[in-house]
Amino acid sequence: MKDLVFLTYSEIKKKLNENSLTSFDLVTAYLERIQSVDSKVKAFLNLNADKILNQAKESDERRKSGKILSEFDGIPIGIKDNICIRGEITSCSSKILENFESPYDATVVSKLKEKGFILFPRLNMDEFAMGSSTENSAFQTSKNPFDTERIPGGSSGGSAAAVAASMLPISLGSDTGGSIRQPASLCGIWGLKPTYGRVSRYGLVAYASSLDQIGPFSNDMEGINDLLEILAGLDTKDQTTAKVTNFEAKSVSDLEWKGKKIGVMKTDEFNFSPDVNTRYLEILKDLESKGATLVPLDFSLLKYAIPVYYLIATAECSSNLSRFDGIRYGLRKESTGKLDDLYSESRSAGFGKEVKRRILLGTFSLSSGYYDAYYGKAQKARVLIRKQYADFFKSVDVILQPTSPTTAFKVGEKTKDPIQMYQADILTTSVNLAGVPAISCPAGLDQNGLPIGIQLTTSHFDETKLLGFASALSKLDLCKISLPKEIK
Repeated sequence: MKDLVFLTYSEIKKKLNENSLTSFDLVTAYLERIQSVDSKVKAFLNLNADKILNQAKESDERRKSGKILSEFDGIPIGIKDNICIRGEITSCSSKILENFESPYDATVVSKLKEKGFILFPRLNMDEFAMGSSTENSAFQTSKNPFDTERIPGGSSGGSAAAVAASMLPISLGSDTGGSIRQPASLCGIWGLKPTYGRVSRYGLVAYASSLDQIGPFSNDMEGINDLLEILAGLDTKDQTTAKVTNFEAKSVSDLEWKGKKIGVMKTDEFNFSPDVNTRYLEILKDLESKGATLVPLDFSLLKYAIPVYYLIATAECSSNLSRFDGIRYGLRKESTGKLDDLYSESRSAGFGKEVKRRILLGTFSLSSGYYDAYYGKAQKARVLIRKQYADFFKSVDVILQPTSPTTAFKVGEKTKDPIQMYQADILTTSVNLAGVPAISCPAGLDQNGLPIGIQLTTSHFDETKLLGFASALSKLDLCKISLPKEIK
């Protein structure tokens, strides 16, 4: 039964619907896998095994009685710790919300429950989704299943590591500046950031509201396709969701590379590691041999993406996190009886170092005398970046570039240099600033056995084309990858 955990999402779905596999057996196998390897990976913050097994039993009963909720009934899925589940702790991996029990379900959670998915909360993350390595969690540092001395990426590191370590077939994360795509790349799995407004953010604890987007991780492409169809759609509880044609998983098919125009970047303009650079060029050569036309694009504005992103994101974080004040919910520290002291002591004790840094940066950029010089200019630059992407897609079908400039770095390697850590997101932040969809696809391993990821990007709400290209990319021999069965 232990081999069940190494099935792909599509194999699990098929076996459940053929009645050749029960949800109880599947969930039991995953719980045993978690018990065996999560002490090394540290993807989960806690796990209520009895509650999860009861969900699996209920799913099997529905199948026996012919009352299944959907073809997905009984499939396990992991949930990042900033997505609300009624009756569950939603801490955002922060001390300030360590004991906060959510009174409601996020819209995406409601949709998963309606389909009969078995929820596995809570997956570790960088505190309030602020980080690129999951080292900023207040509780533990998640590890990369390919090498547990290295980081899994962030902020959705727990969600990515759980899938890469075969503790789950699929999971949900959130992406503000690359927090799905970057850990997907470093952990050798698929991770999608949908178009901003495609998926409801209701019930996602906000970091930067104009950038955040919920998206899926999967150990195969079918999991990405199915989850996007389930999660996407207009939501009256989130006014930023867009009224567009619903995405349908069945509309995705492999696209032919012949005759397609692929936007590419000049590798000498960015500090890619040699292995990442080599694999990127090999893939481009392979696609060119299949009839694709490579179109060099001017990514000169990309060098401004990091400062623009961090000005806008920290400003929004400063505003969003002001609600955590020790008054309404969360940690409360009372010592002097004075209101100002209650605020400062609760927030000082509850927030971690990186969260405090970003709150201070955001408060500064929004302060009188500095707003126009910093935040105002950043918003103008964001418009230019968005326009640049619109111009790109007038001449190309898809943009293909590395997801991360390097493979996974070692735990502690960049924690003393925040700027170096921020640079890890240089290839992903511009996508969030523009609001376009992007997916990270596995692209083989480097010479140290660490995963390399390739990012595909298309225009707004063009996920059908995006996932068609991603599926075609996954068929290339250069992009084949096997997830580790043994975690060392």
